[in-house]
Amino acid sequence: MCYYESIKLFGFYMQNIFKKFEKIHEFEIKRRNLPHWQQPGGVYFLTFRTNHLILNDIQKDIVHNHILKHNKSKYILYSFVIMPDHVHLVLQPLDLLGRFYSLAEIMQSIKGGSSREINIKFNSTGFQNWQKESFDRIIRNEKEFNEKLEYIKNNPVKNGLIDNGLDYKWFFLYSSNPNN
Repeated sequence: MCYYESIKLFGFYMQNIFKKFEKIHEFEIKRRNLPHWQQPGGVYFLTFRTNHLILNDIQKDIVHNHILKHNKSKYILYSFVIMPDHVHLVLQPLDLLGRFYSLAEIMQSIKGGSSREINIKFNSTGFQNWQKESFDRIIRNEKEFNEKLEYIKNNPVKNGLIDNGLDYKWFFLYSSNPNN
């Protein structure tokens, strides 16, 4: 059973959707070098890194647009930050005709699409911009969800890029406010 409540984070009210903490009965495990556990309807913290590339502002804008492109069609995006050499996201895959989008499909949309556009824009066709592997974690409760959002918000501050994470251009936080 799911519960719904509004929580206030960083001045925004968000609708929080989590299954009550219980044993995970239905999941799928995929493996490359890291295991990738997927739970239908789960909320995930994801990290992926560049492949020896420091993203400039134009490249960050491209990645930003590709992350937002599939929000509300393949996943619900709660937060993300694009750093010079990595990206963090919190998202929840959406149901597509009885099955949820896989993390592999979502990562292919973001990494593949942004990589193609970056390569075309910078005439570097064939360059692999992203490492093949990514890190994912199923967020199990509201406390962990809030910790991950706080971590994402503070990542540019911790790395000396800005004084307030909310002001970082490549930071996104979902707001249920229709005016945002």
